[in-house]
Amino acid sequence: MGYIESSLLPGERIVARAHVHRIVFAKALAVALVGAVALYFQPAAGAIVIVIGLAMAIPPFITAKSSEFGVTDKRVVIKVGVIRRRTIELLLRQIEAISVDQSVPGRMLNYGSITLTGTGGVKEVFHNIARPLEFRRYIQGQSVEEDREPRA
Repeated sequence: MGYIESSLLPGERIVARAHVHRIVFAKALAVALVGAVALYFQPAAGAIVIVIGLAMAIPPFITAKSSEFGVTDKRVVIKVGVIRRRTIELLLRQIEAISVDQSVPGRMLNYGSITLTGTGGVKEVFHNIARPLEFRRYIQGQSVEEDREPRA
């Protein structure tokens, strides 16, 4: 059970999830590919470079496995980190703005940064999110539905 499931409120349900894009592995993959090419010319050096590339893939792997991004019918729940954990749980009615920032490669590969701005000046930025526009749409869709529900 992940962080989002363990923090659900009574009657709350998960509507959408997002994850870290595989682009976080790009540098490690590039180094490993250079090592693979170097294997042909200098086998020992190539093997060392491949091992370095594999070692470089460990932090992004941990980041990808330890990050959770979810939208429920009541709030946005995000958790990143293992040793140094950072969480944000914003009620949908407290979200003032959601912005998506995508570079040209981000648009081509469908990843980007999401910035959530909440009431009281809370501003959180999350980078390398897969399908950020879709995630934003889910948040906005739930915000609209929450506004239509009568309040007690």
